[in-house]
Amino acid sequence: MSETMHPAAPHHLPGFITAPGETDVLFVGATIFLIVAILGLGSVYFRLHSLPEKLAHKNASKVQFEVVAVLALLALLTHNNMLWVAALILALVPIPDLHGPLATMAEALARMAGLRRRSDDGPPDEPHEAGSAPAREPEAPAATNPAAEAALPPRALETGA
Repeated sequence: MSETMHPAAPHHLPGFITAPGETDVLFVGATIFLIVAILGLGSVYFRLHSLPEKLAHKNASKVQFEVVAVLALLALLTHNNMLWVAALILALVPIPDLHGPLATMAEALARMAGLRRRSDDGPPDEPHEAGSAPAREPEAPAATNPAAEAALPPRALETGA
């Protein structure tokens, strides 16, 4: 083949046109840029999807964290943005502790009813022995208050009521 140019070809070619057999620098640069951009955007995408889990990990209970994690994973796999928004809202809103006060009330009611609380390996709650009342601590004598005694009628003072 001859190295001479065709007479109809322009005498000055732009820089992005390469000669036959040489490396196309623009194509290699664009390929490297595209690979780096895809990896970078993928990293940002996964970090954004893990945002609700990171928020819930800081200040949420274990159950709330698990629900947020499941919602975020479902949003990632199904591409359903509403699940991700629900996970984000659930991670940001603290859920009040409802179990603590209910457990305290249950313990107090069990003590008032004379039931023993269930132990980890014991039988369920059972009343004390039949016919016997639960043992109560003796009540301390009430301190006498002269102003309160003056307000009571004389009959109430004698009976101690």
